[in-house]
Amino acid sequence: MGDYIVRATAANAQIRAFAMTSRELVEQARSIHDLSPVITAALGRLLTAAAMMGSMLKGERDTLTLQIHCDGPVRGLAVTASSVADATAGAKANVKGAALEPQVMLPPNALGKLDVGGAVGTGILSVIKDMGLKEPYVGQTQLQTGEIAEDLTYYFATSEQIPSAVGLGVLMERDNTVRQAGGFIIQLMPFAEDETINALEEKLKTMESVTTILDDGNTPEQLLELLLGDLGLEINDTIPAQYYCDCSRERVERAIISIGQKDIQEMIDDGKPVEVRCQFCNKLYNFEVDDLKKMLQ
Repeated sequence: MGDYIVRATAANAQIRAFAMTSRELVEQARSIHDLSPVITAALGRLLTAAAMMGSMLKGERDTLTLQIHCDGPVRGLAVTASSVADATAGAKANVKGAALEPQVMLPPNALGKLDVGGAVGTGILSVIKDMGLKEPYVGQTQLQTGEIAEDLTYYFATSEQIPSAVGLGVLMERDNTVRQAGGFIIQLMPFAEDETINALEEKLKTMESVTTILDDGNTPEQLLELLLGDLGLEINDTIPAQYYCDCSRERVERAIISIGQKDIQEMIDDGKPVEVRCQFCNKLYNFEVDDLKKMLQ
């Protein structure tokens, strides 16, 4: 079984929950961008969160983007998730992402773990939801720890007023490939009762890390069972997830056209073909001078 997201409810729908295994898509991101271990962990956590948050959107064409602008050595991270309805497979969660500085190396943090907080530092987390309306919804919060899960917990509480628990993890092999990756998002509905909230808080306190649970051979379903089994867990559905870039020559053309006539004319005057590389999948697009002339028209 590849990467997938589980959507569930518990405590008579007082809780909604998402859990995911994302090892393959995080490994794909690592190999496309040649990421260092700490940036694999940072981008992997963000990709996992975006996939689950994307699966909360209602519309088939909706997209969700998570952006981090920060003063740490990675400087910035961006991921985009969209759920695509596929006639054969039902819904699919597609994610892609990139880091501004993919090769950052840092010593482990005080706990001996990959120092994602050190790589990210302080800055701003932006959540952009494009639901086909004139203006996308943009929510912004200050980064709390740079470890990403806590930053998203804070975002949900302040920007969306939804008390949430977010757990995200990436575990690396000794050869620096991805051994495990995954996460969960658990959210309390406005009518959640105190005893439900207390029971959940107690469970979260004693819970092991996401990667430990997955590395013990548990599935996302079993991860939710560990957290919410006592609260009447009901699994609603599972959605396959993958690293997928939807770039195309037409899109790149539109991007070039958007920089304006003056700059395109300068490229034509240079008399050399233009190479554009997709930031998400590294695919290379070549445009000859004649192509640029056509765009100018």
